[in-house]
Amino acid sequence: MALGALTWLYRKLGSRYPALYLTVELQTAFVITAGTLALFTFYWEMSKQEFLLIFAIAMGLTAVAVAANLVRTYPLLAPIRAWIAGERSEEGTAQAWAAAVNLPMGLIKRDFVFPFVIVVLPATVAAVLILELSWLAFFPFFFGSAVAVTYGGLLHYLALEVGMRPVLIDIDQAATPRLQSGISAFPLRVRLMGALPLINLICGLVVAALTSGGGGGADLTVDVLVALAVATTISLELSLLLSKSILLPIADLQRATEAVREGRYEVSVPVTTGDELGDLAASFNEMIAGLAERERIREAFGTYLDEEVAEYILSEGFSEEGVEVEVSILFCDVRDFTRLAASMDAKEVVAALNGLFEVVVPIVSRNGGHVDKFEGDGLLAVFGAPEGYTDHAARAARAACQMAHAVNERDAAGEAIRIGVGVNTGLVVAGAIGGAGRLNFSVIGDPVNVAARVESETRRLEGDVLVTQRTRDELPGDSEEFEVLDRGAHSLKGVDERLPLFEVRLARQPVAVDGRPDRAAAGEREPLSARVLARARRAAGRAAARQD
Repeated sequence: MALGALTWLYRKLGSRYPALYLTVELQTAFVITAGTLALFTFYWEMSKQEFLLIFAIAMGLTAVAVAANLVRTYPLLAPIRAWIAGERSEEGTAQAWAAAVNLPMGLIKRDFVFPFVIVVLPATVAAVLILELSWLAFFPFFFGSAVAVTYGGLLHYLALEVGMRPVLIDIDQAATPRLQSGISAFPLRVRLMGALPLINLICGLVVAALTSGGGGGADLTVDVLVALAVATTISLELSLLLSKSILLPIADLQRATEAVREGRYEVSVPVTTGDELGDLAASFNEMIAGLAERERIREAFGTYLDEEVAEYILSEGFSEEGVEVEVSILFCDVRDFTRLAASMDAKEVVAALNGLFEVVVPIVSRNGGHVDKFEGDGLLAVFGAPEGYTDHAARAARAACQMAHAVNERDAAGEAIRIGVGVNTGLVVAGAIGGAGRLNFSVIGDPVNVAARVESETRRLEGDVLVTQRTRDELPGDSEEFEVLDRGAHSLKGVDERLPLFEVRLARQPVAVDGRPDRAAAGEREPLSARVLARARRAAGRAAARQD
């Protein structure tokens, strides 16, 4: 109810709310001062005139302390007022958040001494002089007032936390700033261990005063000591047990949160209570289970799909609606794989293909491409989607040459395993393709089919890498990286017009995307490539032996 009223007030007052709330809240200091003086009247007899004089002095000094506090605190509210008024820059938001969070603790740190110096000390001296008491009466007055001031400080701290909550919620909804250095607050343990005994101490003094028959400073001193003893023994034990019942489940949550922050989702929070903290622990466990499931999905995507495409699909920026984008399509296929596979058993076929793809897929990734799909012994890769590289054609051509260089190795035994690679550039539709709950991020369009037809021409023209005129035009004209050979115009299956084709080779050692020399293009074979070739040779040898 109170928070709802404060939120309504914040909406109504806008930028005036922080200063007005602070001003009104600090008026509770007058109530605490008046209550403390009223308790003292149960220990010392005083006339109406004496009481009114002491009351006027104490209230006047309290007004000075409150005014000094407001004068020192109003400037600290400037970032909050500016943010509420419309200053929503990143820096302004962070400053407003820090000012609102720091306000309760800052008030205690800066001005907690004010009530003692400005109010308690002079008011106590004035009371002793006006009542014509012994100077020893100063100490009961002072210590009794000190208890009231401590109570007031805790009240101000908690009330300001509640009052700034609507502002902080509003800031967090706009842009949650990260915690900054210098943000400090009373730990929950300190609040529980301090507030409960202090409340009992205040209650004990009030009860003692109401049942007291006078007695002056001596009785007040005894009452303070007795109440303090009760608060630090019986009450303290209860405070410790209550603190543990709250803080231990919170500590379990903190440990689990730290584990999740480190990427460990196998943790769980023990549910040790049936109250709200137990419900929170159970909800946290459900959240961890959801995060673990999401991580498993992400890992599965990274296994069965290109990792960066998987990240894109799981990101907030992913849209299932297709977009039209210019890309370069790379199609790779093993020559005469049907004949080669006929001489292998099923396990050998799968192992040979996996070994081959372990060689070529990293080359695609290094050059910024994404594997769209595997088609038997073939591979379709896309350059330019979902990441829009302007040099996608050069990346695709470079990857094609590196793939051919890494796999098409000859030795004295003749051809072992060879691939052909075709590259085409054009406008495609990229998006989530599928239906009935099964979708696949892919590209569709005529350029995809043309890339596959270009690859098939590598067999007839005996070229490892062929590209279309469109891709050739996109390659950098002044680059010394590629050697381009015109292979003439050819009729491709399913294509109405004859298309000019070009054979592309690497003229120099290229540099990979991360700035390091690419091993495949430098003549250093990928280790897995040798294993693929060895498997193919062994399979071919076994097939020849069976035929004999």
